[in-house]
Amino acid sequence: MRPILLKGHERSITVVKFNFDGDLLFTGSKDHTPSVWRSENGERLGTFNGHKGTIWDLDVCRFSKRVVTASADATARLWDCETGECLKVFTHHGPVRGAAWADGSNMFATISDPFVDHNAQISVYDVPENDDPSTYSDTPRLEIELPKGPDGKRVNATNIVWLNLNEALFVTFDNGSIRLYDPVTGDELDEFFPHEKKINRVSFNLDKTLFITSSADFTAKLYDVVDLRHLKTYKTDRPVNDAVISETKDHILLGGGQEAMSVTTTSGKVGKFETRFFHLVYEEEFGTVKGHFGPINALAINPNGRCYASGAEDGYIRLHFFDKSYLDMKDPVPEEMEEGEEEFDEGEEKEVEEDEDSD
Repeated sequence: MRPILLKGHERSITVVKFNFDGDLLFTGSKDHTPSVWRSENGERLGTFNGHKGTIWDLDVCRFSKRVVTASADATARLWDCETGECLKVFTHHGPVRGAAWADGSNMFATISDPFVDHNAQISVYDVPENDDPSTYSDTPRLEIELPKGPDGKRVNATNIVWLNLNEALFVTFDNGSIRLYDPVTGDELDEFFPHEKKINRVSFNLDKTLFITSSADFTAKLYDVVDLRHLKTYKTDRPVNDAVISETKDHILLGGGQEAMSVTTTSGKVGKFETRFFHLVYEEEFGTVKGHFGPINALAINPNGRCYASGAEDGYIRLHFFDKSYLDMKDPVPEEMEEGEEEFDEGEEKEVEEDEDSD
């Protein structure tokens, strides 16, 4: 598997994302300039110039017409994807950590950090596609304050996603919790704690029926979106910065490495900066892809399942195209019954499940 090395950013990569069709790759980094690349050959098509701070997140709409970026300069910007023109600047009170388009691409939501007297907050902006950008309101349609907890500690949001049909805003936090908010009233619908430490990133499969969380507690966890049921846990020996679900195979890709500040004291071999492949069902690691010489901060897999991109602290994006041997590979299935072995009848199977539950 030979990667294409995308050298366009001067500082560490924070986000990589394919569009819905998989023909474009969008990247953001700490050098203030988001870029867009052609995913088939790694050609850089252009940049979106104007931010004055780190790009923490970006999202592209369903038909790749508009891009929204979230930056540490306390603004979210709306861009024309084709021309790179900035259509509108949305000013926030603090650094903007995340941005996400709603279904229909007529509104987007952002999360921003607390700053001085202002609490962290979630904002929803209306940006109808057929309206003139100059008519868009500077103030959000909905603001949800995220005040300090009962113990006086601030809880900062780390990611935001719209669930199917815009039924809820799905927000992850740095205390390991996930909350669901009503996007119309702003009411909190649900809260649960998948992790004990910060959730670095969350990613969904294409039809948003599964999501996987990546955490500083060395694990990634797979959940069912509908009933928020925990399905699988993928354990590693280092913080997980990002994890993605393959669309075409039952595989999970994990990226991470030790803290960025301690990278200079270790060699690439010790720092463990590879992408790790896990089997989705069996939770077993079956392969790694090396190459980066810094912790992997962001991963994205093409919706067609033929390539994936990883962005790291070293400032490079590596675009890997899977070999035919991987694409044709059949996943192992449990061994078939041998002659003489009897199959479970339903009663025995239930007894075994009950025994496992009691353990």
